[in-house]
Formats: sequence, structure tokens, C-alpha cells
Amino acid sequence: MTDQPGGFNALLAAWTAGPMLSIGLTLGAFIVAQWLFARLRRPLWLPPVMIAALLLATVVAASGLGFERYEAGARWLTVLLGPATVALGIPLYQQMHHIRALWRPIIVTLPLAASLAAIYALAIAWLMGAAPMVLASLAPKSVTAPIAMGITEELGGSVSLTLGGLLITGVLASLFVDWCARWLRITDDRIIGFALGLNGHAIGTARAFEISHIAGAFASLGMGLTGVFTALFLPLAFWMI
Repeated sequence: MTDQPGGFNALLAAWTAGPMLSIGLTLGAFIVAQWLFARLRRPLWLPPVMIAALLLATVVAASGLGFERYEAGARWLTVLLGPATVALGIPLYQQMHHIRALWRPIIVTLPLAASLAAIYALAIAWLMGAAPMVLASLAPKSVTAPIAMGITEELGGSVSLTLGGLLITGVLASLFVDWCARWLRITDDRIIGFALGLNGHAIGTARAFEISHIAGAFASLGMGLTGVFTALFLPLAFWMI
């Protein structure tokens, strides 16, 4: 009986030495989250990614695995964020004829909306006395994860805090864009999709694809352009300040 804890620790160490445990936990959490999401009748306020994150955090904390061990194994999945983001160019290309028809309003609204997405978060955090590290972590909260992580590291923020902000922002953006579209009686999938991608990054884009392929294409456009604009101008704004 006294050998069991040592044997369990040795087995845990063997599993965590490679990426398989972290990858298995991540995929398992997402599969369970998809099932729960369907059982709960697909609520906007609780998307699969949030359910999976809560489940995974609970398992990692309760099992004693630790964030450092999990992160070391999950880096293989993090590498896939870049190609997954680039792959959104396929539906974007398929809807290029719709995008050409609205290039003028897109050019006008994107810089304003992307700037406001960073400014209001920074203003609220600054008024609450947040440290510079927290401000740097919250600034790219509306940008897709691969780009946001690079911006945060360049600004000297915390990637973990940024990822938490991304999760909350994506969920709230999906929820409020849906509410505002109903309240303002907006039925154009192009407008709704662009707003979801611009404000809700990947989570908003996933929601847009549930609406239609056109909404998903415009969400991909909004997410991509917001990422490029923020990556170019946010570090410059921080340097000037």
C-alpha cells in the first residue's frame, strides 16, 4: 500500500514527460464540452470553448498535474493555432465577391472599431488602478490568440492573462452582437459576421459560421484585419505613450 503513491507519481511523470497527456486532456475536455453544449440547447453565453476551459482547469488543478506540466505538453496544440487561423482564408476567398461590394464601409469602420476595442478596455483598467503589465495584457483582448500572444509578449504583458481576456471577450461579444442585431433589427449576415469577427475573434467567428457561410466569411475578414491592424499600431501606441 505504501508503494502506491510512488507508483502513481512515477506513472504520472512518465505520461507528462511527453505531450500525449496534455493533448488527450485537451481533446477530451472539448469533446465533453461539445456534448454538454448540445445537451444544454446551445446557449450563447456558454460556448463549448468556455465549457472545455473550465473542465480542463478543474482537472489540471484537482489532479495535481500543474499548469507548467500541462503547458509543456500542450505546446504542440498551440503551434496549430497559426495554421488554423490561416485556413480561415478559404471561406474568405469563397465570399470575395461579397467583400468587394462592401470594401468602403469596411475600410472606414475597421480602424475605428479595432481602436475602440483596445481603448475602452485600457481606460477601464487604468481607472481601476491596473499595473502596466495588466494593461499590456488586456490591450489585445479582441485579437485572435496567435497574434494576441505575440503582441502581449512584445508589450511585456502576461500571456495567461491575455488568454483569459480573450475567452471572456469572445463569449461576451458573441452574446451582445446577437442581442444588438435583434434589437436594431439587423438581418444582413455580412454585417453581423463582420461585427462578430472584429469583436469576438475566433469565438465570434465560430458563432458566425453557425449563422451562415457568408457570416463566417465576413467574420474571418473582421478577425484577420483586426489582428493585422492591432499588431501594427498597438505596439506603436504603447511606445508613444
